[in-house]
Amino acid sequence: MVEKKSLTDIVQGLTHLAGRTPAMAFDGVADSAFAKVAPYRNGAISVGYYSGNTEWERHPGGDEIVMCMDGHTTVVLLANGEQQRIDLKAGELVVVPQGRWHRFENSVRLKVMGVTPEPTDHSLDLPQH
Repeated sequence: MVEKKSLTDIVQGLTHLAGRTPAMAFDGVADSAFAKVAPYRNGAISVGYYSGNTEWERHPGGDEIVMCMDGHTTVVLLANGEQQRIDLKAGELVVVPQGRWHRFENSVRLKVMGVTPEPTDHSLDLPQH
């Protein structure tokens, strides 16, 4: 059976994570700020609510769709050793190409939806490739 989901209701149930740091991706502290909405293809549709910065990540299994629902952030994409910064505000999205290292910086009360393929690779340090 097909089930309708309310992203607004799901995000309202999250706890705002203020001062997110890259290391939090590995310690479980951020769990209450994120929720899986539904499985999708080889990954999931998820939402999050936080301020701060994330670790580097990439998705070798496919492109990732990132949509800013509220707040704002800068998505940093790494290509050929150069960092490209894309500012996102409410209602805007970006498609991160398959395998491209990326992170989020200077996020302020960011309510974000991601359509994320698995697996996900993570790095605290600037990736070299």
